[in-house]
This record gives sequence, C-alpha cells and structure tokens, in this order.
Amino acid sequence: MTIEDLTRILVECAGAADGVEAGTDLHDVAFEELGYDSLALMETAARTKDEFGVDLPDDVVAELHTPRAYLETVNKNIGETV
Repeated sequence: MTIEDLTRILVECAGAADGVEAGTDLHDVAFEELGYDSLALMETAARTKDEFGVDLPDDVVAELHTPRAYLETVNKNIGETV
C-alpha cells in the first residue's frame, strides 16, 4: 500500500483532507489534523481489508495516528492477520 492508495481510500471514505495544500507530504501529519476522525479510519480499515487483504482490528487502528504508522502496519501485515 502506498501513500497514494491510502489518500485515495481516505478521500473515498471521508472526503478530502482539511487545509492540505497540493504537494504536502502527509506521511507524518496526524489524521486528526487532516480532519479524519475514528469513523473515517474504521471505514478506511474496512476498505484496506477489501483491497489489500489486511484485517486491522479496531484497537490497532485506534493506535495509528499518522499515515506513516498506518502504512507501515498495513505493509508489514499484507498477507497476514494482525
């Protein structure tokens, strides 16, 4: 999963990020600062499971505060259950 994949899924699930200029590196910006709440992340996790086969439990998703953390967790577990 790439940052582009994650951004696409977030936009499809919850709309565009708040106040982000084109070209901004989002890897270390907190989801909260981007305007994504826990519901948006749960929907993103469901889409991640459908598209990448990674099933992230709600308690794991709740601990992923940035796109970098989310991507590292997903990419580390592609093909496995977290």
